[in-house]
Amino acid sequence: MTYIGIDPGTETGFAVWDSGRNALIDCRTLKIHQALDEVKVWSSINPGNLIVVFEDARQRKWYGSNSWEKMQGAGSVKRDCSIWEDFCKDLGIPFQAQPPQGGMTKVTSEYFKMITNWVGRTSNHARDAAMLVVGR
Repeated sequence: MTYIGIDPGTETGFAVWDSGRNALIDCRTLKIHQALDEVKVWSSINPGNLIVVFEDARQRKWYGSNSWEKMQGAGSVKRDCSIWEDFCKDLGIPFQAQPPQGGMTKVTSEYFKMITNWVGRTSNHARDAAMLVVGR
């Protein structure tokens, strides 16, 4: 099975985990339209063997500072989550909308390399996307 992890946002984290090989095969940061295109490609080459997992900010149960900027950013990410859900439904791609998980995001690049064997550079967004799917 192929799992695609998505960390929605202005900079969209994108990661691909191959459970058959037990390996992370892609991990990068894209614009949302690029990530949507990548999922279409993966869906066409893996029909029936693909699940998209995205972090769903709409399920967040805790909130920190109520600054205007943070509230605006949260609204934007929630809109992106709706886009991902509609996109997957429209294309018939199985998906899981995961609530944000404390402790499984914002891992350091050193820790990430240790648990995934990924040797390339990564951003926080790409690592967050990967943490949604690594080990499935």
